[in-house]
Amino acid sequence: MEATDYSALTPGHFLLGIAPMSLPEVDIPEPTPTNRLTRWNRIQKMQQSFWKQWSQDYLATLQQRNKWTTPQPNLQVHDLVLLKKENMAPTQWPLARILEVHPNPADHFVRVVTLKTKDSVLKRPINKLIRLPIEH
Repeated sequence: MEATDYSALTPGHFLLGIAPMSLPEVDIPEPTPTNRLTRWNRIQKMQQSFWKQWSQDYLATLQQRNKWTTPQPNLQVHDLVLLKKENMAPTQWPLARILEVHPNPADHFVRVVTLKTKDSVLKRPINKLIRLPIEH
């Protein structure tokens, strides 16, 4: 894997068998009973349910708060992370690679990193990042 690779395995790979090329469509209104939906709408509703559960449950487990009581490894150069953005849905958070780490001189813990998205280079605190569990 190269430092310029911004791809990651997503639920779309399992649903489609290939890398997804578009974002999920808008939710189907909840009040509509499932037996009144067309086959296409039922499939869309199932897909939306999967995306919603994945973004709420799985992504939340990647950013555990137990780091304050147990030591966690510092982020490292070339780690692939999700850049958490409060005003966006988790499925739309951009992927980024860490270019440089900035450890605190006093305790040598990394609290700020420089990272590269596909569009820009940014400096962000680590509490706005979610490390993806991959080997590099």
